[in-house]
Amino acid sequence: MLTDWIRRHSVWLSIALIALGSLRIVSTYQVFSHTSDEPAHIACGMEWLAKGRYRYEPQHPPLARVAAALGPYLDGGTDNGVPEMYGEGLSILYLNGGYDRTLALARLGILPFFWIAAAVVHLWTRRYFGQAAAPLAVLCFTLLPPVLAHAGLATTDMAVTAMIGASFLSALVWAEKPTLKHSLIFGGTTALAILSKFSALAFLPVALGSAFLWFIATQRPAISGLVQKARSCLLPLCTVMLSAFLIIWAGYRFSVGAVSFSSVPLPFPELYAGIQEVFTHNQTGHLAYLLGQIRTSGWWYFFLVALAVKTPLPFFALLPAGTFIAYRGAARGAVGIALSFSLGILLFSLASRINLGIRHILPVYLGFSVVAGAGAARLIELSAERRMAGWIAAALLLSFGINSALAHPDYLAYFNVLAGDAPENVLLDSDLDWGQDMNRLAQRLRQAGAQQLTFTPFVSDNLQLHGFPPTKPSDPLHPSPGWNAVSLTMLKKYRFTYWDRYPESIYWPNKVPPGERIGKGILLWYFPPDAPALSGR
Repeated sequence: MLTDWIRRHSVWLSIALIALGSLRIVSTYQVFSHTSDEPAHIACGMEWLAKGRYRYEPQHPPLARVAAALGPYLDGGTDNGVPEMYGEGLSILYLNGGYDRTLALARLGILPFFWIAAAVVHLWTRRYFGQAAAPLAVLCFTLLPPVLAHAGLATTDMAVTAMIGASFLSALVWAEKPTLKHSLIFGGTTALAILSKFSALAFLPVALGSAFLWFIATQRPAISGLVQKARSCLLPLCTVMLSAFLIIWAGYRFSVGAVSFSSVPLPFPELYAGIQEVFTHNQTGHLAYLLGQIRTSGWWYFFLVALAVKTPLPFFALLPAGTFIAYRGAARGAVGIALSFSLGILLFSLASRINLGIRHILPVYLGFSVVAGAGAARLIELSAERRMAGWIAAALLLSFGINSALAHPDYLAYFNVLAGDAPENVLLDSDLDWGQDMNRLAQRLRQAGAQQLTFTPFVSDNLQLHGFPPTKPSDPLHPSPGWNAVSLTMLKKYRFTYWDRYPESIYWPNKVPPGERIGKGILLWYFPPDAPALSGR
């Protein structure tokens, strides 16, 4: 029986799937130029490594940033003393003409977090759904384009996904058996989650709280039993908190300093400053784009739309199958816990005023993948009695795999068919055009022998070092003779930086069909110098 074979080779199948996913991720390194956020993260990590301090920007904690900077640092990179973090990151990337190598080394530092996240999916599924379901859950997780995309960038989103998942799973194990070993693991993984991104401070309590409410609602435990369990966990919880405190403090190099709410210097003052910055950022909002609208206050349904259009549809089909089939069996409690994890994070995110992409809720794919894998395993198991179940499982997994393969290498800009032929009318920024296609545009212009370009790019750093010809800014009302390129994020979200001056309806790129699309996020035109159609555009 197929499930018996999968069960016997469960670990090796998961390792092979993780290795395949890693190869797909690494193969994108040289395709894409740096995205908007990567230089800043690299600079902050390099400051931590080279100068032993963390002062550029506290809004993001250091773990993922140090991981991204470690490769360039070991390769001879150092802090160059540029006072602004983005400029410092660029100086590290472009130093001595080693841009491609340095960027690849930075991105390689994030790859272990992909391994950790996939391992969490395997261990979580194996523990609660069995050996046969574990590699199928890993398959689902490693086929998701958003996961592959953000595992391939020197940013914080894959790190926090991995460590939130590790912390949640270790919490489940600890709740069952709060030994010293489990307490240290729970405390360590929780600390690393907080050191990855401050969203962990919200996501973990919400996920654990949702799981606890599910447990209370379905198991209906006696109050006396809960009180007794709480008492038995009190001392182990102190171990969890102490180990987490020490690891977080180590993450900030055991710094001590002044904080705004105390007259006494406290450990890791950067952490408190960072949390305050996140609160302030969320209160003031961030310029965001959804369905043709631009706001700073966000939309309560932003992440629902993002999840709907950025996730392959076969995955959505496996998810309810897993929910229904596994819930009817002995593992229904485990299904509820996994869904509580993902839905708790998703529902909490609806209140966020920082709406910048699917990457901000990337952890939801962990619990969803566990349930989808369990559903696929159950369908395969049922195929011994009902052949149709096997055909359904095969069709869903095969279509999922084909969908994912066709997305290569543009995992970042992946949209399913719900987004239509113009996904830029739905989402932009890190979901479509995050500045990643500059290498492709430079290559196309070299092939065309372009001598000049009119372009206002989203990421406009050192264009000549990428092989661009002399470039001048775009005029939103009139194209220039010759080559004209347009970043979709600049066109539709930032509106060439003129978005508060001219209505989008009169911009010439919205009236003239592009000659071609470079990658997924840049449009390109060529207008002959003597073309009469130029006048009056």
